[in-house]
Amino acid sequence: MEVASPIHHRCLYLSYSRQQPINGLRGTPRPFFVSQIQNKQRNVLRLSFTPKFNDLCETGTTRFCYNKLKQLRRDVIVRYEITAASRDGDGVSEPKLEAKLRGICFYTVTSFSAIFLFIFMLLGHPFVLLFDRYRRKFHYFVAKLWASLTVTPFFKIEYEGLENLPSPDTPAVYVSNHQSFLDIYTLLTLGRSFKFISKTGIFLFPIIGWAMFLLGVIPLKRMDSRSQMDCLKRCIDLIKKGASVFFFPEGTRTKDGKLGAFKKGAFSIAAKTKVPIVPITLIGTGPIMPAGREGILNLGSVKVVIHKPIDGNDADMLCKEARNKIASVLTHD
Repeated sequence: MEVASPIHHRCLYLSYSRQQPINGLRGTPRPFFVSQIQNKQRNVLRLSFTPKFNDLCETGTTRFCYNKLKQLRRDVIVRYEITAASRDGDGVSEPKLEAKLRGICFYTVTSFSAIFLFIFMLLGHPFVLLFDRYRRKFHYFVAKLWASLTVTPFFKIEYEGLENLPSPDTPAVYVSNHQSFLDIYTLLTLGRSFKFISKTGIFLFPIIGWAMFLLGVIPLKRMDSRSQMDCLKRCIDLIKKGASVFFFPEGTRTKDGKLGAFKKGAFSIAAKTKVPIVPITLIGTGPIMPAGREGILNLGSVKVVIHKPIDGNDADMLCKEARNKIASVLTHD
């Protein structure tokens, strides 16, 4: 059996010969048109074609020819299912063993680092509450150390536009696209003490949830409108007291790498408090640890682009301009 064009093309040509009969079927070497159907649920290819009827009916009855045609169709489907499943890059393949092992190593490193560093955070917490209740720079220094220790063995982070970051004492609203679980680690390496917003359930996780509480991360119940209003009020209060806040305006991680629509909460806060919006583009975290597949860690590198701050008192304008800046350098396949 021969294939005259790559398997991922929309149309294929298939031929059979006297020297390679299929289930006893012999025929003259003749190309037949084959259409390909991608089955999204399985990593297989379904091929169907209709050869000239006379090629199958040189000897025998119509019923015999029909049975042989069905046998030929089944044989082609089975053979190409095996071929498609064995090729890399055709459809969605199972995670490779190396990616799974890297994922296990990643969580091992981050867990042991968190346990060790949490002790320092806990010991320093009384002094943080006494001298730096709102920014909590010491805690964020520990968080930066934890994030750096975790990601350094696995992928490299390249930074562009660090000069655009406001000074650590300048309150601002930071916004970024959201691709992966790794986004938090990547952003913590910037060393800025901005307050993240997180689902309330994560605060129950041992060590990580407790550290989030010490950092002053803002809890949010996504489907609770009252919780959303409390969250916005707390953000405004923190900014007025000199702290910065961080939002993922898309609201959730992207599944396809494309930038989603932005919610206006972050930009309304910036407009009301008259602090700058700092747009940040994260590139590469999604392919390394895709959304919904947090158990694996692929090879790759990450780039962080910090754009120039945006000032204004119109939430719609701030939202549109920030999204345009983030999208301007965001690339996807």
